[in-house]
Amino acid sequence: MIVIGVRFKDVGKIYYFDPHTLEGLTMNTPVIVETGRGAGYGLVAMEARDIDIRTISQPLRKVLRAATDNDTMQELTNRKREDEAREICLEKIKTHKLEMHLVDVELAFDLSKIIFFFTADGRVDFRELVKDLASTFRMRIELRQIGVRDEAKMLSGIGICGRELCCASFLDEFQPVSIKSAKDQGLSLNPTKISGICGKLMCCLKYEEETYAYLLKGMPGVGDLVRTPIGDGDVLSINILRQTAKVAVRVKPNEEPVADFYPVAELKLLEHRPQCEKNCKCPKCKGGKNNDN
Repeated sequence: MIVIGVRFKDVGKIYYFDPHTLEGLTMNTPVIVETGRGAGYGLVAMEARDIDIRTISQPLRKVLRAATDNDTMQELTNRKREDEAREICLEKIKTHKLEMHLVDVELAFDLSKIIFFFTADGRVDFRELVKDLASTFRMRIELRQIGVRDEAKMLSGIGICGRELCCASFLDEFQPVSIKSAKDQGLSLNPTKISGICGKLMCCLKYEEETYAYLLKGMPGVGDLVRTPIGDGDVLSINILRQTAKVAVRVKPNEEPVADFYPVAELKLLEHRPQCEKNCKCPKCKGGKNNDN
C-alpha cells in the first residue's frame, strides 16, 4: 500500500497517511490531513512508498490536500493563540488553586479543540477549570495529564553531556530503558549519574545496548574461576570494549595472588559464580544468610 509519513511537531512521531491521488508530495511539503481531531497541518517527513498493509494501523486516514499559503498563515496564527491561551490558563489555575503544572498548549488547526498538557503528583479535580476555560475560549477543552519524559520532550533542555536532550532534538518516540542496560555497560548505578533531567533513566543507555550484549556473550563474569596461561584464578573485573579480564592468579601456594589483565580469548571458564543480590534466596546463599558475594 502506498503511504506517506507526516509529522505534526518538529521532533514528533511520524504518522502514516493515504496520499490518495495526490502526487509530488516531497520532503517538508506542508499538507492538510484528516485526523481524529479534524483537519490537521503537518509536514511530509517520509515521501510516498509502498509498505506492507499488515504493518499499518487501520483505518488509514487520507491526505486532504497540499497546504496553501493561507493554511500556513493560519497555522502560524494558531501558534500565537497557543501562547495567549497558555497565559490565560496559568491565571485560571492559580484562581482555582490547583496543584498542577501546565506544560504545553495545542490548538487544533480548524479551531475545533484546544488541549492543555499538564503534570501533577496525583489526581486533580479540574472540572471547574474546564468549565471556566470553555466559557473563555468557546471551543472544546481537553486537559491531558502527561509523564515527566513527555514534559522534558516538550520543554527541551541541556543534558549532562552538554548537548540538547535527545528526546527534544531527534527521538520521535520513547524506547523502554531498564537498569540492565547500565549494568551491562559497566556504568555507575548511582541514579544521579544515569538519570536524565526528567528523573528517568537516560534514553542514550539504549543506543549501545545491543553492542554490549553481543560483546558480553563470550566474557566471564566477576568472581568466576578461569584458567589463564600461568594458572587458575578469580576474575576481579572485566573491560568489555577491550575484551580483557583482570584475573588474580595464585602462582605458588601460600603466596599472594598476582593480578593481571588477560585477553578473553586466552581464558577458559572453569566455574561460573553468579553475583548474588542482597537477600538472595538461592541455595548458595541459604536464604540470604551467607551473602559474601
